[in-house]
Amino acid sequence: MTEKRPKKSQSSKRITRRRKPVGVSTGLAAGELQVAAPPGAVAEVHQQIETDGGRVLSVYREPYGGRWLVLAALPIELVEPTPYQRNISDTHVRKLEGVIGKIGRFLDPIIAVRIAQSDYAVKYWTPNGNHRLSAMRTLRARSIIAIVVPESSVAYQILALNTEKAHTLREKALEVIRMYRELAQLDGATEETYALEFEEPALITLGLCYEERPRFSGGAYHPVLKRIDKFLQKPFRLH
Repeated sequence: MTEKRPKKSQSSKRITRRRKPVGVSTGLAAGELQVAAPPGAVAEVHQQIETDGGRVLSVYREPYGGRWLVLAALPIELVEPTPYQRNISDTHVRKLEGVIGKIGRFLDPIIAVRIAQSDYAVKYWTPNGNHRLSAMRTLRARSIIAIVVPESSVAYQILALNTEKAHTLREKALEVIRMYRELAQLDGATEETYALEFEEPALITLGLCYEERPRFSGGAYHPVLKRIDKFLQKPFRLH
């Protein structure tokens, strides 16, 4: 008779532990975030916000990289999502509306950059905060709190910044190809230069496919494309 082997208990399963920090501490201490005078570019953003009808609440350096940020209240009608990001989820927006309305508080600032077009009615783009912005508009808010980043390049870092709602493969690919078209207008821009913004080269290829065929089965080709696609090291153009 074959001897039965005892079943392994659930407690014997391997437990994954988070990697412990190594080396010395980095970044700024809490008391260092406002000790220095902001550079001229930050002072200019400060003045622009006030001119636009907003109000600067604080100017400080973020604790990890020490880069300057402006915490401000912005007129909500001057803020829009970046034009190349995914469409909002109605379900997610309705959930946010319910939570904000129920607790009577807006506690999660959006991220925003000021755009340069002087003839543009909208003055600020948010690469991370579209759902919160939409919810606040529905709730008839007059202003919204934003962390304004002086570097306009942050507007293209949607995939890296947007943790508000998980992207599907199709959403990622379409955002990437929209950014690609925008960045292709910049002289000397290369795919490799914007590796962080694009996340992976396969998304560029899939984005083109999804534009042509919205019901394209990108998931079937994604594993192969991840192995063979590479970022180009020369100026890119769409034809």
